[in-house]
Amino acid sequence: MTTLYLFSSAAPPVFDAAQVAGDARARGWDVCLGLTPTAARWLEPQLQELEALTGHPVRSEYKMPGEPDVWPPADAILFAPTTFNTINEWALGLTSKFAVGVVAEAIGKEIPTVAMPCVNSAYAQHPQFHRSVDALRWMGVTVLYGPGGFEPNRPGERRSDGFPWNIALDAVGSIVSPLSQP
Repeated sequence: MTTLYLFSSAAPPVFDAAQVAGDARARGWDVCLGLTPTAARWLEPQLQELEALTGHPVRSEYKMPGEPDVWPPADAILFAPTTFNTINEWALGLTSKFAVGVVAEAIGKEIPTVAMPCVNSAYAQHPQFHRSVDALRWMGVTVLYGPGGFEPNRPGERRSDGFPWNIALDAVGSIVSPLSQP
């Protein structure tokens, strides 16, 4: 089975993690869920359910040196939602968080990676955000931001149509088909 690392930052769509992991599994992916530390705290009451759903430990911290990896290698990575902070850390190579470290390294390993930001229009006005999105795209990351991807809403406003998870899952499936892998 083809392995998808599903990473999420602490933004409201992270509460959809069980549904999204289930949808990804229904599409044929073996899902490993990784979270930023704050996202892991937000989902703490659901972590056992998420581990049962995916069949893998949910990770939010680096393993100790010499410890075996508890996940199979990734065939593709989807990082959604990615917050303003996460996008900037990733683009700048600041890897103190497990999930950011994995996706930063994925660039050099040439693991197909898709990111969908979740930022409000105030954050989206910050010039570093646009530099970071451009840098990640230059590095080969498919960033689903703007028309056809995530479009920012006003601060404090919820999207009436919800977070566009299907666009994100479709994008990663168009890069690596879970059904075409050995």
